[in-house]
This record gives sequence, structure tokens and C-alpha cells, in this order.
Amino acid sequence: MSEENQNLPEDLGDNQQDTITRVGGMYKDWFLDYASYVILERAVPAIEDGFKPVQRRIMHSMKDLDDGRYNKVANIVGHTMQYHPHGDASIADAMVQIGQKDLLIDTQGNWGNILTGDGAAASRYIEARLSKFALEVIFSPKITDWQLSYDGRKREPINLPVKFPLLLAQGAEGIAVGLSTKLLPHNFNELLDASIKHLKGKRFTILPDFPTGGIMDAGNYNDGNRGGKVRVRARISQLDKNTLVINEIPFGTNTSSLIDSILKANDKGKIKIKKIEDNTAADVEILVHLPAGISPDKTIDALYAFTACESSISPLACVIEDNKPLFIGVSEILRRSTDNTVELLRQELEIELSELEEQWHFSSLERIFIENRIYREIEEEETWEGVINAIDNGLKPFIGHLKRAVTEDDIVRLTEIRIKRISKFDIDKAQQKIDALEGEIARVKDHLAHLIEFAINYFTQLKKNYGQGRERKTEIRVFDDIEASKVVIRNTKLYVNREEGFVGTSLKRDEYVCDCSDIDDIIVFTRQGKMMITKVDTKTFVGKDIIHVAVFKKKDKRTIYNLIYRDGKAGATYVKRFFVSSTTRDREYDLTNGVAGSVVQYFTANPNGEAEIVTILLRQKGSIKKLKWDMDFADILIKGRNSKGNIVTKYPIKRIELKEKGVSTLKPRKIWFDETVRRLNVDGRGELLGAFKGDDRLLIVHSNGSVKTILPELTTHFDDHMVVLEKWNPKKPISAIYWDGEKERYYVKRFLIENENKEETFITDHPKSQLEIVSTDWRPVADIEFAKPRGKEAKPNLEVNLEEFIAIKGIKALGNQLTTEKIKIVNLLASLPYEEEEPLPAEEMDVVDEEDITDDHPDENDGQISMELD
Repeated sequence: MSEENQNLPEDLGDNQQDTITRVGGMYKDWFLDYASYVILERAVPAIEDGFKPVQRRIMHSMKDLDDGRYNKVANIVGHTMQYHPHGDASIADAMVQIGQKDLLIDTQGNWGNILTGDGAAASRYIEARLSKFALEVIFSPKITDWQLSYDGRKREPINLPVKFPLLLAQGAEGIAVGLSTKLLPHNFNELLDASIKHLKGKRFTILPDFPTGGIMDAGNYNDGNRGGKVRVRARISQLDKNTLVINEIPFGTNTSSLIDSILKANDKGKIKIKKIEDNTAADVEILVHLPAGISPDKTIDALYAFTACESSISPLACVIEDNKPLFIGVSEILRRSTDNTVELLRQELEIELSELEEQWHFSSLERIFIENRIYREIEEEETWEGVINAIDNGLKPFIGHLKRAVTEDDIVRLTEIRIKRISKFDIDKAQQKIDALEGEIARVKDHLAHLIEFAINYFTQLKKNYGQGRERKTEIRVFDDIEASKVVIRNTKLYVNREEGFVGTSLKRDEYVCDCSDIDDIIVFTRQGKMMITKVDTKTFVGKDIIHVAVFKKKDKRTIYNLIYRDGKAGATYVKRFFVSSTTRDREYDLTNGVAGSVVQYFTANPNGEAEIVTILLRQKGSIKKLKWDMDFADILIKGRNSKGNIVTKYPIKRIELKEKGVSTLKPRKIWFDETVRRLNVDGRGELLGAFKGDDRLLIVHSNGSVKTILPELTTHFDDHMVVLEKWNPKKPISAIYWDGEKERYYVKRFLIENENKEETFITDHPKSQLEIVSTDWRPVADIEFAKPRGKEAKPNLEVNLEEFIAIKGIKALGNQLTTEKIKIVNLLASLPYEEEEPLPAEEMDVVDEEDITDDHPDENDGQISMELD
């Protein structure tokens, strides 16, 4: 017994303990009951029909009220309250969500906008009715199981007989007690195709498709199971050099929240924008205006990295089956839905067959009854039993072909036939009706015998009748990973106090180093041969006598450090070249041999692996004959930062002077284009574009007839209208055949790029002008297929050597007319041979992990230290 019960009477203490136990047990039961109720009755959809209870009751109420006309939503909500024991607000919200998915409800009025996040008008102002699709696939009262409503006054369906994978088409989201579900919406037509494949025994894959469009990377979708992830991005394109346009947004966002996230990122200095315009109406159009000098490509990546333009969605497929939660993949949901549809179709066919056979049975009885005038045999009967027996006896000679026995109910129905109908009875029409029924019976039996083929045809018809306009909206693509440190705007300045050994953004009275961001790392070297990498902060101590500080880039193998150091106070002098690609943050590294008193005598940081020539001057000591000589860093191999280096001299050095600036010793960099993510890379993915030196450029031609050259930056975005991407050779002409919309003729032209820093159009600016073919080969050949004149034979094809057809002219020249004949099609053939001048043989090129690093603040002595030595 607890201490507080020790002073109570013994029986009272026991009673209190029993009361506490009983109350605890009640709370435990109540919580479990409440959790079960929320899971089953409110939050999680059933696998049988894909509906939550409130959604199912809304659809049932709309069917009750359905007369083909629109009903006020307020009226539907009120009617639904007969079945749903909750407030009208929850019903109205659920109905608006269904209506916005544009599948089951035909809406009228302001139902809100999923793109902008605007809510629907009040339920008294908007109207709705069931869509034709809903009427066809959701309702079938004869095969529906019913139960009493919560107050016992009405009947409601336990599950609706949905003959379509509705749960996957609409998606579902709900949070219960200790449980949640998040099923993403899928494409209408793709679900039908997958159901057909399943029925045919083929494998299928289904991926989400969002009503907001956008771009999706579903490589880790995991079939919608727990642990999966889908990355979604807005569709961003470059309108001009200072404007970006967002035309589609990620699922789960709207234009308001998206714009808010962009403004917050701008306020935090992650991106830099001038202003935003929201022109969204029926379609999304958000214009992002950039300040002069800001890279559009880099800003696009920054929008994905720091704003809601990219988001990650974690699906969790949980449904209710047999009143229990079930975690299941979307593929299995589709299989079960498809199999359930087959079973529902079978039940409908069996009911239809039973009804048809019943109609045939009574039509046959009716014909026998009237044709053989059996009705006359009841004229003398005085009792009801006598009437029944008379008809029964009269039928017996004629019913051998019937498919079941004649019952008393059948005879009763015969007695209800009116005299007028008997008098106008047409035997031929009666037989035609029976024959038609037999044909219908045969048809239904055939469907039952070939049920899978019938179900496949059913899904095919659904796609034909309702699939138009429901094409995929979300593009499936593999995303490249965006490193935030590469695309963040340098929103602050970095300073250094070399003597005291402090770096930071608050040392505004000290030496300015460069612009940086608050997520950058910085690398620092000291005169004692120490190196450290630390995060940007207001003020950080890194070690006295700083000789170099800069923003650090991970995996950077192109920045080469040239170092000469003395080993100890009186030791030999060593030289080394190294790169730093990765280290542990805030750990001090020793670049010397670790002997006390070691000191750096010369240091440079070279962004592109430059190797300078220096002059070594020794102190006069003893009988040293050679006191001065030159040393070329290009002769020193690049090794790791832990290497000891090569001996320069064992004698004391007076000073080291820079004699000649160096050139890059790094080999040209191989660059590939990955078509899947439409980005450049140096990792060997995709098509090799070539080996690029510092001033080499890429040639880009678009289908609209524009051409430009750019530096091969790994952050560049490439749109879907690009038709040529290759390493640019300034001496190689570009050949093109285009249709001139004004003159309505085909023209040929060959030209060279005149301005490498400007995008230009090489076809005429008429709205109907269009590029037919373009080639960057030296000697291209085109095949011209002429149209066939009416009543005449077509002119034979013509091969045109474009090199001979027209000389190289300016990019704005009209060109030469190809032919006066009417052309059907123009094709490129294999080019004629051409021997290009061979460049000097290049060594095998390095593949590096980072783009070339450029110095935003070039200076003659930047990254270099030369000091007089004691």
C-alpha cells in the first residue's frame, strides 16, 4: 500500500486501489475503442471501394437525389446527414475534395482552385450531380450489401460495388490515432492499362500522376509502401536572360505557398530575385524576375534547393480490409481491385442471366397460355384452387421444353393478364421476343464463359469513353542531386585577421577575403604548415599567421596547392603539390613532416592547377657554389596532402621569388551529357561531348531555329527543344534547311557563329517559318522527296550536297531556294567524307568530380605568399 494510504482505514484503502484499477482499465478500453473508431470510420479508406465512410455516404446520398439535374451542395450535405453522424462542415469539406478531383462529381460554380489554394464558395452557392463515369462504375444496387444507418431509419451500403481502381486514381490521405495513410493519385488511363495487363498475366508498373503536373523522380517509390519516397519539382524554364517562369507546381503546394517560400529564401539570402508576378488563372504562371548579373541556371537549382519548388513525399499505403488496417503496395491494391471488378462483373452477369431466363420462362408460358387458349378452361371453375389446377393441367402437355418447373406464382401471373392483351396477342411478335431473349441469354452465357475477356473489354471501353483528356500530367524523370553550397547566393562577406588568426563575417575592420554564404565551409592555411576546414561563422580562431583563406569546395581536385616548407628549425627544405578534396571539419592537419619549428616558405593556391616557375636564392654559407636557380612546379608530381614532398635543398634559403606565372598542368576535362536528367557531368554518365579546356564552348541549336554557344558549366539546364548539343568548333559551318513562312518555300543556308556570347535566330521570323533539318557535319547531304502531283507520277528523289549547293554566308542571310517543286519530306543522308586537320595528340584526360573554379576577385598576388626568411 502507498504511503498516502497508510493512514486510511484498511478497507477504505483497498476500495480506493480497486477504484483506481477500474478507472485505468476503463480509460484503456475507451482509448482503444476511440482509436478503432477513428481508424475504421473516419480516416482510412476501405480496399473494397476506395472510400472513407463520409465519402461513401456522400455518393449514396447523391444517388438518392439523382434525377439528372444539379442539386445544391447544401441540399446534398443535409441529405447525407441522415447517414453520417457528424456535422455538415466535415461533409461539405469532403465533398469539395471529391469534386476537385474531377472524376466522380460534375460540378457547377466556384469549387475552389487546387493550383492557387483558393477555397470553394459556400455550399448554398455551388451545385453538383453525379458524373456519367460515377453512374457507370460505382452503383449497382442488386449486388450491393446493405446495413442500417446509425439511427436505424435508413439503409446504407456497407461498400459500394466500384468496378474501377478508384482508390489509386483519387489517392487518399488520413491521420487516425496511432495510424496514418497517404496514397498518392495515379493516372486514370495507366491504371486501366495496368488492370488489362494484370488480367492478361503480364507484369505492370504504376507510378503517381499529380493534378498539379510538375516533374517527378519516382526511383525510390517502393510501390507506395512505407519507406518509399517521391521527389517532385516545379516545372521552371527560362523566359529570357532575366526572367524565369514556373508553369507547373509540385503536388501538395499551391502558388501562394510556393511564392511565400521563394520570398523567404530571398529574405534569408539563399537566392536573389528582383520581384515575383503571379499570373495564375486556369493554368499556373509565376514570373520570377532576376537582378542583372544573376545566373538563371544557378537560380533554378537554388529554387529547387531552398524553396518549395522541390519537395519530397513519403507514401504510406494503408487500407481497411475486414475491419483491420492493412499495409499493402499499390500494385497489390490494383490487383485486388481488378480481381474484385471481375467478381462484380460476374455477379452482374449472373443476375442479368437469371433475369433474362425468368423473362424467357414467363414469355414462353404466356405464349402457351394464350396460343393454346388455356384461359378458357377456367370459365367453369368456381374456386381459386380450381382455377389454379385447371391452368396447371392445361399447361402440362406444352411445357416440356421449359428450363424449370412451373410454380404457383407463375400461374398467378398468368391469371393477371388482361383480356385486351389476350385479344391483341401476336404470336409472331411473341416468338420474336422469345428469340431475342434467347440471343441475350446466349450472349450473357458467353460473357460468363469468357469472363476475363469480358473484363478486359470492360476496362478498354472505360478508357475509350472516359480516358480522353486524362493523359499523364506529371513528367517522370531522374533528378540530379543539387548541392546547396554550389547554388546558394553569396550573401555575406568573409574577413580575416592574419596575424591574430581569426576568420569570420563580423571582422569588418580587418582584411576582406571574398563573398560567401552562411552554409559555406572555409579552408585556412597557416605559416606553421597547418590546415583547417571550418564552417563560416561570425568569428572563429583557426591559428595565428594565416597565409591563405578561401571558400572550400568538396571533392575539388582541380584546385592545386603549391607548397615549399622548411622541415624543423634547421632541416632541409621540401616542395610538394597536392589537392584537398575532403577532410574532417574543425580538425587541424599538418602539411609538413611534423617536426617542431617547421615553417612554410612559399605557398600558392591555383584554381586550375597552374604551375609557376620560382627562383630559389640561398644564403651564403661555407663553400656553396650555386646560390640561385629556377624551379618549375610543373616538374613536381601532384600527390596527396600527407606526402612529405621532394627535397629542394639542405641549405638555408634566403628567399623565394616568383619568376614566371604558370599555366594549367591539368589535362583537358571530359564532359558527358546525361539525357535522362538533361544535365552535364564529369562522371561518365551519358554521351561523351569531348575534352574541354578553359575556353572551349558548347554549341546548342533549338528546334525554333535559334543557336548559341555557352561555357560547359555543370549547372546549365537544357530544355526539351534542343536538337543539337556538341562541342563547338568555330571553323565548322552549320548547315540548315528551313521553310520560310512568308515566301512558302524551302531555303538552304550555311553559316558560322558570328557572336559566341549571343543567342541568334538563323531562320526568318515569320510565325509559320520552321526549321526542317540542321547538320554540323562538314559535308552534309540531304535527300529531297517530292510530293506526287494529282494524276501524275512523283518526281524521283533528289540528293543535294549542301556544301556545293551554297557557300558559307552570314547567319542573317536568307539562303538559296532549295527547289520550286512541292516537297513531301526532307531527310539527311550520310555525310561525305572529310579529313579534318588533326590536333596535337592529347594525353589521356582526367575525369574529375567538380566544375572549374573561377575566382570572383582575381588579383596578381591572390593565394600567393613570398617572404623574406631569417
